[in-house]
Amino acid sequence: MTTQLHSPRTAGKVTSTLRIKLAVILIYMLFGALLNSVGAVNLLVVQTLGVARQDAALLDAWKDLPIAITSFLVASLLPRLGLKKSMLLAVAAVGVTCALMPTLSAFWAIKLLFSTLGAGFALVKVSAYSMIGLVTHDKAGHARFTNLLEGLFMVGVLGGFLLFSNAARAQGTGWLQVYPVLAGIAAAAFVLLLVSPLDEGPIQSPNTTLRQDLLAMAPLLKMGLVAVFLLSAFLYVLIEQGISTWLPSFNNEVLHLPTAMSVGLAVIMPATTALGRLTSAAVIGRLGWFAVVMACLVGIAVLILITLPLSRNITPLGADAGWLNAPPAAYLLPLTGLLLAPIYPAINSAMLSALPQRQHAAMTGLIVVFSALGGTLGSFITGRLFVAFDGATAFALLLVPVAALAVSLARLRRRLAS
Repeated sequence: MTTQLHSPRTAGKVTSTLRIKLAVILIYMLFGALLNSVGAVNLLVVQTLGVARQDAALLDAWKDLPIAITSFLVASLLPRLGLKKSMLLAVAAVGVTCALMPTLSAFWAIKLLFSTLGAGFALVKVSAYSMIGLVTHDKAGHARFTNLLEGLFMVGVLGGFLLFSNAARAQGTGWLQVYPVLAGIAAAAFVLLLVSPLDEGPIQSPNTTLRQDLLAMAPLLKMGLVAVFLLSAFLYVLIEQGISTWLPSFNNEVLHLPTAMSVGLAVIMPATTALGRLTSAAVIGRLGWFAVVMACLVGIAVLILITLPLSRNITPLGADAGWLNAPPAAYLLPLTGLLLAPIYPAINSAMLSALPQRQHAAMTGLIVVFSALGGTLGSFITGRLFVAFDGATAFALLLVPVAALAVSLARLRRRLAS
């Protein structure tokens, strides 16, 4: 009997592919931690830097608008510019900015950080999605790694919440010391990606001109199917960011929890979102994406309707405040993460599967643009409602985009089926 062994060349290729995957995952998790820290940072800059609430509400715009602009301008060009080079540039810029934060210690520096994060994430996300096809061998492998990447992105969000929750216990601006830790992670990810070889030849299109690459998104925008999908993606991110960004403030101002505890309890949302994304693929495969996402939207509406009456007339906790004596509302609202989790990957997968492979990069760019715009608007509207009314009313009004998303997804399903 003959035993076949992998050649050194094959083993080396497997090792380099694994390094690339690990580097992409680490970078994606790092950006998850930083991008979704905006809720905690909103609260902390108001309390420690004397920033007005309405000014803090614009932090989402400082990250989301650069995401949208950068993605719109360069997404279709990244294969020409180099995926690995683009990702290295993004990680380096974010790492340097994080390292400087304790020294700068000002609101303008916070805005600079989120702007750098936004532009960097546009490069990272489009590069990561384009790399998946280079490091997997079939559709099943592509789907598995995509689900893993999105699930671990939420694990990164969870880690960020834990880091900022611990940092919030520091006196004054001591919480800014969390950024050198994140800069160290960025440096490790940079080195890992730098030493990992990647053959980008298969995604390069020598037959297209620069003008054709720049205009690759335009034909997609004329398709009715794409328009309905982009509206759905926009509404989803509006809801998600509206809740996640302002959850620490809801805990602090409506439920009257201490600052560190308000940030700490908000970690439940990314934790449940990570769980939902890592486990939802099997459910969607059995029931279909539409049935699952519609059931999730109904569940989100129910959770909001149950939580809001429980948030009224709550007596502030004393000095012995702890997670075990927190009001039920502090646990119910973050559970929306479990129900939000399957929606975004499911609709993205349904849309991309309906398009030819050559249009996936341009479509990913459009997804990033409209997701960024939805995140900005969701955070901005919820923040304004916090100021104009109260936190409970602000979250109650999120039922409007939840209903609009249900209608939009019903239309998306009909167009996909036609």
